[in-house]
Amino acid sequence: MPIDTTLRPDDRPAAPASSGVTAAQAAAPAADPAAARMTTRTKLILLLLCAAQFIIALDFSILNVALPVLGKDLGMGQADLQWAVTAFALPSGGFLLLFGRIADLFGRRRLFLVGLALFTAASVLAALAWSPASFLTGRALQGLGAAVIVPTGMSLLTTTFAEGPQRERALGISGTVLSLGFTIGMVLGGVMTDGLGWRSTMGLLAVSGLAVLAVAPALLTESRHPERPRIDVPGAVTVTSGLLSLIYALSTAAEEGLGRPDVIVSLVAGLVLLAAFVLVESRAAQPLVSLPMLRRRTVAWGNLAGLTTFSMMSAVVFLLTLYLQEVLRLSAFQTGLIFGVQGVVSAAAGAVAPKVIGRLGAHRTLLAGLLLQAGCTAALLGLGTGSGMWLALTGVSLASLGHLWAIISYGVIATSGVPDAEQGLATGLVTSSQQVGITIGIPLLSAAASARIAALQDGGTSHGANGGGSGFADATLGGIKLGLGLDAALVAVVAVLVTAGLRRVRQPRRG
Repeated sequence: MPIDTTLRPDDRPAAPASSGVTAAQAAAPAADPAAARMTTRTKLILLLLCAAQFIIALDFSILNVALPVLGKDLGMGQADLQWAVTAFALPSGGFLLLFGRIADLFGRRRLFLVGLALFTAASVLAALAWSPASFLTGRALQGLGAAVIVPTGMSLLTTTFAEGPQRERALGISGTVLSLGFTIGMVLGGVMTDGLGWRSTMGLLAVSGLAVLAVAPALLTESRHPERPRIDVPGAVTVTSGLLSLIYALSTAAEEGLGRPDVIVSLVAGLVLLAAFVLVESRAAQPLVSLPMLRRRTVAWGNLAGLTTFSMMSAVVFLLTLYLQEVLRLSAFQTGLIFGVQGVVSAAAGAVAPKVIGRLGAHRTLLAGLLLQAGCTAALLGLGTGSGMWLALTGVSLASLGHLWAIISYGVIATSGVPDAEQGLATGLVTSSQQVGITIGIPLLSAAASARIAALQDGGTSHGANGGGSGFADATLGGIKLGLGLDAALVAVVAVLVTAGLRRVRQPRRG
């Protein structure tokens, strides 16, 4: 059964961003509470798409605690372990925009199924890996599959659910699932590695991917751009190369520091290539990314908010994991319980977020979410070496509540008023913000924290510690606090900037 788009609000001509009128305002059906209801079929489609996003989110974090065991099993040195993460992050972040555009042109359903098949096969290869090279090949192919699944899945979601309450509800559920996947991956990784070995984590991804792939063809219908313009090859080359260089530089810097020549060269090259991408797109007849779309206030500021909330929240989770295990010496199981509570709060936040958006509007909800995330992250500066478990539990849980509100509202803002023909581009930007955010947040603040820890240990100050175990804990806590402080400050600054940037785009309250 083809997707019915004849009565969809987002098929109506979108008003220019400068007019201050959103598509939601122009579409009367969006104000009808009945519009939020889903049919059985659309519920199943949402479940399927969320399952795919959940698997990808799991893959971002499920190996984190398994790396030492994995390294010993495959004979990988400590310096090489970062590639278990980087090999996945490079293609998954670097190819998002390209595959989002290819899906627009040649079929989102088709590309989604291809990505699922590739990801599942790559997970099998990683699970059966017999050498570092075979394992890293599997991880890189997983990342490539993820770069196909994420933008195609999101564009299938936004073209299936009408703009307004129904899409807000779908994005709310999807955002909750994505955040939960990252958190649950950390818990599952430790439990499965201890009980079944690290290979079981890759096996879980393979089985999950196969299950989604088995039912997807029966539920999904094809959608694509009504025309078939040429792919912008220069734009694809510059943006993909730029993102690959930037992600490599940040990922390597987290482990080796910013002083390595390859890190500096990759960082500069990435920035130059991304600047070249903007120049190429401004002159291309059929650009990969429509610069007029980026000039929409909702698209530009919404994606900045998304990049910030994802990057900084993933960094908070990483820094707290370090704090709980290295400073408080909690077990992996105890740490997992704390993040399990965070997951429950995230699920509750995602469930109520559409109602909050309906009352306050997406713009006010985004501001509230970012400020709550920033404030609760700042509260974690009160952590100590002797106590702090309850503060960590409360702080990360409430920060996650704000994070989920920010995720869902920015997704609504950044895709509002975009016609179906360009949904792949819009959702490609949204998913790029998510994936690149998850990729760069941890290495950025990890590098800052590591530099601070090293300085405290070398200087012997460590907040007055006498050395030994206490000195290590104090130095580690000092680095963690620096990371958390930078995190909170950045989120707060972006909240102010985004609010100012969106102030002329009015959005009505509903309900």
